[in-house]
Formats: sequence, C-alpha cells, structure tokens
Amino acid sequence: MILKKQVYQPDKKANPIIGILLFLISIVLLVVTGPFGFIYGIFHAFFTKGFQGLGDYLLKIAISIDQLGNVMMQHLLNILWIKKGGYRFGNRDETISSALGRNNQLGTLTDFGKAIDKFLDFIDPNHSLNSIDYYIEPSDQIIDKLAWIYIVGGKILSTRSKGKTKYYIPGGKREASETDAQALSREIKEELSVDLELPTLNFLGIFEAQADGHKPGILVRMTCYSANYRGTLLPDSEIEEMVWLNYSDIDKVAAVDVLIFDFLKASGTLR
Repeated sequence: MILKKQVYQPDKKANPIIGILLFLISIVLLVVTGPFGFIYGIFHAFFTKGFQGLGDYLLKIAISIDQLGNVMMQHLLNILWIKKGGYRFGNRDETISSALGRNNQLGTLTDFGKAIDKFLDFIDPNHSLNSIDYYIEPSDQIIDKLAWIYIVGGKILSTRSKGKTKYYIPGGKREASETDAQALSREIKEELSVDLELPTLNFLGIFEAQADGHKPGILVRMTCYSANYRGTLLPDSEIEEMVWLNYSDIDKVAAVDVLIFDFLKASGTLR
C-alpha cells in the first residue's frame, strides 16, 4: 500500500463538455493502445523479474480495474449492496473491496452485500476487512483528522470541547498544504498551549469509525501519533476540560476513540 505524500484538496468543478471529451479520448486510448501496452507489460515484467514481476504487474492492473468498477458501478452497488446510511461506493481512489469492508465494519451491508462478502471471504479469508484502504483521499464521507496520543501512568490525556459531553483525544484537522507534523503541532498548541517535540513524533496507527454527531455513513479517520512536548498543559481555545482517562472510562469517549482505547489496552500502555 502506498502512503500518499501530497495533501488532499477537493476537485474543482469541471465543465461537463470537457468531462465527456476526456472520457471519449480515454476510451480510444484504452482500446487502441491498451492491448499493445498490456502485451508489452507482460513480457517486460516476466523477463525482468520473472513470475514475481508478472504477478505484481497483474495485481496493479487488478486494483486499477477494481477502482474503475467502484466508480462505474457506484449507483448500482449503493442500491444493491448497502442499506440506507451506509458508506457509499464511488470514491475514485478506492477499490470495491475497500468500500465493502467499511460497510462490513459498520454493519450496513444488505443481504445481497453480505452474500458477496461471504463469497469473497471463502476465496480469501477476511478479504474485505483486509482490503480497507486507510490512505485513500478523503471525501464527503470521510472526515480526516489527526490525534496526539500522550499516556502517563497508564492514563491517556483527553479533552472535552465546549458544549460537548464526550471526551476526545486531542488533535484536529489539517489546513491546506500542511503535513501531519505541522497540523498536529498547530492543533495541540491551540488546544493545550504546548509545543510538540517533532523529532519524537511516532506514528501509531490509523483508526476509523462512525463520526460522532454526524449522520450514519459519515466516518472519521484518525491518524494517531505519540510525541513528547515542551511547556505546561493548559486548556485553551474551544477546550473546556482536560482530563486523564484510563480504559474503564471507555464509555465516555467517541466511537473512534473506543477503537484507539482498545488498541492501547491490547498493547499494554493503557490501563
């Protein structure tokens, strides 16, 4: 899986005529040059890297076809495979299997969708769940956020915003052109008045769940890092309360934080 370095920006509105013309051009290129490129690619992959190279080449094509199918068949799949409020198919950066896995997690597959999922599991155990791509571009269904994991004595630093009842692991969203480190450092400075020591930043994992306070099918994707800090922790900005929670407080946090709590508990860092 390739971690995309660029920061996601929403697509600009395109002229429908341009869209139609580019589609027709792409079809011509695929039909005319596609077979020649495919045949050359097979021989090149095999004679340079053997069966391993051939397998890798064909896998890349399979993933691209899967992504094309996710866009081309999105409206049909959204009717047949998922319930109302499910995670919709159609993200051009995502495969059908990945979207199927997200609905598997949410419990929003129809009977038809469950049958497809079971069939794929028969061929490849946990196929859809293992296919979930956490590095796809965000969309109107995925809220992309960052979180700072700071644990002392088996308890995790958490915050509560004004007007909220749930506690959240501190962090927030990126602004345009920000890296993970820049965005997380800025958010923590704004929320808790401290500076993260960026050389100590350590990636911990990516977690997804239903977004708190949003309609069903809207997910929040939390990319988590640990890091040391300089300064004195003081709630600022919209933060009303700063607390230290342990695993027994799991009922007080949002759905995505529940997954993070489970992960930290299993790793032995959260008590």
